Amino acid sequence: MASLGLPLLLLCAASQAILMFSISTAAYPSNPGADTAECFLSDKHEELIPVRREVYDGGRIMDISHRYTPDLPSWDSMGSLGQFLWLRGSMKNGSLANFSEMKLPTHTGTHVDSPGHFFDHYLDAGFDVDTLDLEVLNGLALLIDVPRDKNITAEVMKDLNIPKGTRRVLFRTLNTDRRLMFKKDYDTSYVGFMKDGAKWLVENTDIKLVGIDYLSAAAHEDLIAAHLVFLEGRPMIRVL
Repeated sequence: MASLGLPLLLLCAASQAILMFSISTAAYPSNPGADTAECFLSDKHEELIPVRREVYDGGRIMDISHRYTPDLPSWDSMGSLGQFLWLRGSMKNGSLANFSEMKLPTHTGTHVDSPGHFFDHYLDAGFDVDTLDLEVLNGLALLIDVPRDKNITAEVMKDLNIPKGTRRVLFRTLNTDRRLMFKKDYDTSYVGFMKDGAKWLVENTDIKLVGIDYLSAAAHEDLIAAHLVFLEGRPMIRVL
């Protein structure tokens, strides 16, 4: 789905019983009972604790997504996200299954921009977010602090001296200090990339993923121009 700010409606169904077969490893222990030939619901009422998948290939997985809450700010909106998740069916209330409904704009919280976000020809050709390279979206990233008193310009990018070969960079700015992602209203004074900063990054680095700590990678005063620089090449991914 292209990131166009259109409402997103997801129906999530939870089945009563799911049988999964897996190979148990230290990083990924199997589901309880999956390693046996028996398949039944236990009547022992033991405490159920979900396994958190936070380890992979000897390293720890760091999910940089902001938690979705009703107080989360939403793009270009005065007021917070509000209620976005409903339990439409509950077994406690007599439904056959538990199922939820979720509705929110695609520019909410931590998200990525599709190549078609600002280019109709990419959108028409089908370059949605599902065409983004998952290998770029997952892996080691450089977390770097930028000067707190300005937007990210070409001068700022030069002074950061980001090593050649770096593919993923998370830019920590004044937005984090101001805790903008924890304020309900959209704030146009956030720090982001100016056009010349985006152009310098594209032309002088090996970066393929740009992460920033607010709802847009482009500064509000250079919103369209900086987005066009980032999105024109398509391989560049922005995590916001």
